[in-house]
Amino acid sequence: MEAINYVLYDYLTLIVYVYTFIAVLAVSLISLAGIFTLSLAHRTLQRTVFFLVSVSVGALFADVFFHILPESFEATAPAIVSTLVILGILIFFVLEKFLSWKHEHGKVEESGDTLHLHDHAVKPVGTMVLVSDALHNMIDGVIIAASFAVNPAVGIASTVAILLHELPHEIADYGLLIHAGFTKKRALFFNFVSALTAFLGAALVFLLGAAVETATSYLLPIAAGGFIYIAGSDLVPELQKNTGLKASAVQLLGILLGVVAIALLTLVEMA
Repeated sequence: MEAINYVLYDYLTLIVYVYTFIAVLAVSLISLAGIFTLSLAHRTLQRTVFFLVSVSVGALFADVFFHILPESFEATAPAIVSTLVILGILIFFVLEKFLSWKHEHGKVEESGDTLHLHDHAVKPVGTMVLVSDALHNMIDGVIIAASFAVNPAVGIASTVAILLHELPHEIADYGLLIHAGFTKKRALFFNFVSALTAFLGAALVFLLGAAVETATSYLLPIAAGGFIYIAGSDLVPELQKNTGLKASAVQLLGILLGVVAIALLTLVEMA
């Protein structure tokens, strides 16, 4: 009887691993949504990216205030959450300073007694988007693995919610990477690599258990601080460079679309 229970336990554990792997892979593949833009002409892509940056501003702010912070306040004391959000903002402030310094000093060629400075094609915000998204995707992996460990039905429900939530987020991230100077193929590749950190999150749950789930309650507010910094410090000032009436109207529409998309998906998750 004990042997049968042992075999059954192994079988159920294997099922959880398989379900988690499939779910995490599905969520990671969402990052390749930008593949549909590969056939677009450069000028059309630039107009599309202009709109996606606006959508991303709305989506990032809405993700923080409709999804991440309410979830964090339920799990952790408000004072701790607020402190961690500020810490996240400061971390990304320092990260951007470092990346900007590398951007300005990274390629110096000596010609006689004169040093010539050459800018890199990729803006620091591109790396920041990848870092913040990698952290966010790792947390998604933790949530998926923990959900399947409880019950397959709970795991499937969590996966569907994350899939719906990540689709507009990943499309917006792809647009941000293009805006930051990545080529279409490089943006797809690095966005996908960033998404693969979800596997790391899932693996940590199986290796370390509840300790990882506890850690995510502290990592989420830090990720929120990163999203606030990127949207408010890098993207909004970028949008403000174009003050034309038509362009401003398109920007506002994009921001509202990003907010509404995340708000509706949050309501679906709560249902």
